[in-house]
Amino acid sequence: MTKNLTTINQFIDKSIGEWKSIRSTHTLAFQEFENSTSQIFIKHINSKNKKVVEILNNHKLSLNLESIAISIKWQAISDWEDHDINEGDETILIFLPKDENSGIVLRNKGYTESIISSSNYFVDEQSNLHINTFYKSTVSEERISFLSTHIRSRFSTIRNLENNSVIQTSHTSEIRNLASLKD
Repeated sequence: MTKNLTTINQFIDKSIGEWKSIRSTHTLAFQEFENSTSQIFIKHINSKNKKVVEILNNHKLSLNLESIAISIKWQAISDWEDHDINEGDETILIFLPKDENSGIVLRNKGYTESIISSSNYFVDEQSNLHINTFYKSTVSEERISFLSTHIRSRFSTIRNLENNSVIQTSHTSEIRNLASLKD
């Protein structure tokens, strides 16, 4: 690995904060799309937090000193099916580095299928975070990029595992709430 690559610690530290998210999701099989906006809150959590310990126990793993645990909470408003749907949730991610730029991330619930999951991640030469997750019937591929200090872009693709067909794509623009930095 090149020494000048962004480390996972640096990427996560840049991501901490409150973000406004604007997302467009395209479900190709049904030729439908959904637009949504969200408030997203990303924060570090203590590795001894009971939710972190529970996730590690579910994967039959113990805490590693290099582990990084974060909480991502969101409140979303969607225009799905002509009704504004307001929903919120939280997911816990635990990054277990193999080295400074790659490793495994554990989640209490997956991005594509709402089950506990583990993913492979790496930070590439352009400082993009890639997360690839294999579920029972699908695989999700995510790429998160910083376009500037306060703007992130996230692309995701969901594929069918059986035939590798693309089921869904989405693009998200995330803008940091600068007022939240003053706290």
